[in-house]
Amino acid sequence: MPSRIAVAPCRKMPDYLASVRAVGGDPWELTYDVDAADVVVRSCAGLVLPGGVDVDPARYDEARHSTVTDVDVARDEYEIALVRAALAADLPILAICRGLQVMNVAAGGSLIQDVPSQVGNAVPHQVAAPKDAIAHDVSLSPGSRLEQLMGHAAVGGRLPVNSRHHQAVGRIAGSFVVTSLAPDGVIEALELPRARFCLGVQWHPENFVESGTFLPLFAGLLAATR
Repeated sequence: MPSRIAVAPCRKMPDYLASVRAVGGDPWELTYDVDAADVVVRSCAGLVLPGGVDVDPARYDEARHSTVTDVDVARDEYEIALVRAALAADLPILAICRGLQVMNVAAGGSLIQDVPSQVGNAVPHQVAAPKDAIAHDVSLSPGSRLEQLMGHAAVGGRLPVNSRHHQAVGRIAGSFVVTSLAPDGVIEALELPRARFCLGVQWHPENFVESGTFLPLFAGLLAATR
């Protein structure tokens, strides 16, 4: 029987669902009335945290930067509860773009609120179309879960990725470790080494479902559920 993988609510769901199905998983599109701390942890074998709007800076005790104009308070509340419940239960997690950011915030970290104005010599992090357009390379830390899953696609330890964000991980939470950086130093991946599987990436691997380039990330999540 396929592992049931919860996918947190988002506006652009199809590629996430297709990516889970492509590796043999059974995706469950969550709604806010599904209790995060109880039903999801009891009913699912893994969790995907998708991309989306900015995380409210109040969640990490900062004043709002002028560029932060699109937040979803209900989504923040739901996903933070979801992350904390999943981490407590050691439920395998794959976090993508905003998902990486909200995972870091839920665990006690902070964010860079606006990469273009707050990171010197930033490379392009907002290449909107087409959805799988390559924006820049990222590094892969040797021996990391990310390197184990995607090292075959890297050249010289660097992996080309797409990019669609203006916020990024700031202060790193707890026991998370950085396993990928953009050329400008922006954090592109975090992992929790003690977890069965807890990996967050800043790009959008689901957008490559047709080519299969990043399906190993979803396959890694699924393997950890068995």
